[in-house]
Amino acid sequence: MTTIKDVALRAGVTVTTVSRVLNNRGYISQETREKVYRVMKELHYQPNEIARSLTRKRSMILGTIIPSIAHPFFAELTHHIERYASDLGYKILVCNSRLEPKKEKEYIDMLKSNRVDGIFMASHTLEVDVYKRLQQPIVTFDRRIADIPYVSSDNEQGGKLAAELLLRKGCEKIALICGNLSLDLLSNRRTEAFVRELRRRSVEPVVIELGRDVFETVDYGKAVGALFDAHPDVDAIFATGDMVAMHVLKSCAQRGIGIPERVKLIGYDDIDTAALVNPGLTTIRQPLEAMAKSVVDLLDGMVAGNEVPLENVHPVTLIERETT
Repeated sequence: MTTIKDVALRAGVTVTTVSRVLNNRGYISQETREKVYRVMKELHYQPNEIARSLTRKRSMILGTIIPSIAHPFFAELTHHIERYASDLGYKILVCNSRLEPKKEKEYIDMLKSNRVDGIFMASHTLEVDVYKRLQQPIVTFDRRIADIPYVSSDNEQGGKLAAELLLRKGCEKIALICGNLSLDLLSNRRTEAFVRELRRRSVEPVVIELGRDVFETVDYGKAVGALFDAHPDVDAIFATGDMVAMHVLKSCAQRGIGIPERVKLIGYDDIDTAALVNPGLTTIRQPLEAMAKSVVDLLDGMVAGNEVPLENVHPVTLIERETT
């Protein structure tokens, strides 16, 4: 079996130099780095990751627990997290909880046993104490849990921007399709701000809540259908997620309801497909890349023993397209 000494001998460098290349430590010229990697490939050398992690007391692995990898928002967010983590030398373990407490607990135990350096929690169905007892650094998404750092977009600003736009457009019978308000999520603040802004202008919205599994896209069509069946005269809809808004587009097309002529529509997230649907979806953009970078930087800083900010709230932007 090829060893690190064999690589050093073939490359004409010291074992220490090969080790520095592998661990990305100390100054190594690009020429030497490329030569070492070339020799490793020629000799089919595979570093012993377990031994390396024990030596440096870091696994260089980050765990991510998300509610649904099939949901475009979390797919895009995870994509950006992996890219930024890779830039810092980390690998990613992705866990799909489907908002099932048993599954989430099993994944937490698995990540602990695999000695991950830190955990990003976008799914939080367990009791608060479970997260507080974790030994690894942890960053949550859209939920504040005790003194655990979190990342979110400015949900209140997003809800306010959506309400202001629909009011400017002269809408009067405004509906809201939102997440489950019984869940302790910062994302529900976009609903609160939207409703508060409308009521300030003496407009009472129709509110349709999704079920507890707010990322189950099969239920989105049912919610939209229920809205139109009960309130056929709505002239505007704010969906607190782009995927819900796209189901509104589909339902309106099936019912012969013109958008934006008959109903104006705003989503939230600005996932990639928001600009591709026809008509293009007006939405509140969450800065996914910036939020992903925050997640990685926070975890990396905590792994290094640094103090990091508790609140990491990113500004949102109104992106107006053809649905308004």
